Amino acid sequence: MAKIIAIANQKGGVGKTTTAINLASGIAAQGKRVLLIDLDPQGNSTSGYGMPKRGAKVSTYELLIGAAEARDAIVHTEYRVDVIPSNIQLTGAEIELVALDRREFRLRDALASVVGNYDFVFIDCPPSLTLLTLNGLCACDSVLVPIQCEFFALEGLSELMSTIRTVKKMYNRYIEIEGVLLTMYDGRLNLTLQVVQEVKKYFGDKVYKTTIPRNVRLSEAPSYGMPVNYYDGGSKGAEAYAFLAAEVIKKNRGGV
Repeated sequence: MAKIIAIANQKGGVGKTTTAINLASGIAAQGKRVLLIDLDPQGNSTSGYGMPKRGAKVSTYELLIGAAEARDAIVHTEYRVDVIPSNIQLTGAEIELVALDRREFRLRDALASVVGNYDFVFIDCPPSLTLLTLNGLCACDSVLVPIQCEFFALEGLSELMSTIRTVKKMYNRYIEIEGVLLTMYDGRLNLTLQVVQEVKKYFGDKVYKTTIPRNVRLSEAPSYGMPVNYYDGGSKGAEAYAFLAAEVIKKNRGGV
């Protein structure tokens, strides 16, 4: 059975989708079967794998409203990662979900028929605490939290932790923190080192040893519709996500 990991932080610009795209690809490159679900109406994980945001005939929207089966939404990419894409209709899904039965569990129910085909399933959640994000948290086993090494790194983090505790109490008693990933890391800056210290004080051994540096190749790769390990496998960004992939696999070795 797959390990299902939601990648979430309601603060935007923390490297959430960059991590979803490149961690999924890094783990697939190590021989694991990987599914990436784009639950963000912005559709950046979709375009990051070379698919047009408006081109998906079956997407997470259809899954959530019950109009399609998960197997019909899966796109097999050339990067060894299967993707369930997002499209613009997902923006309005919040309103429609309110009136549906088991509205918090729509994604979990939809994925039940396919998760057995994978070792890892990643869910790229929206950068907000919405009903879409709640579906991601109810469907997952654990949450990976990217935090950028900047002044406002911990801003809003207590709210995310509170939401996860509420989800654990009310909807998904198995949910845990998978790990905390420090992104946009620059060891030359005192501010970065201060943020790292604060995050480690807060999360302890949940913080990954791997850090993700600021890297031009990481920024460029999505515009070419490919993960960084295919765009420039020798870049520092690709190397960092390869290390992270190995760390995640090692941590979950007993479960996959």
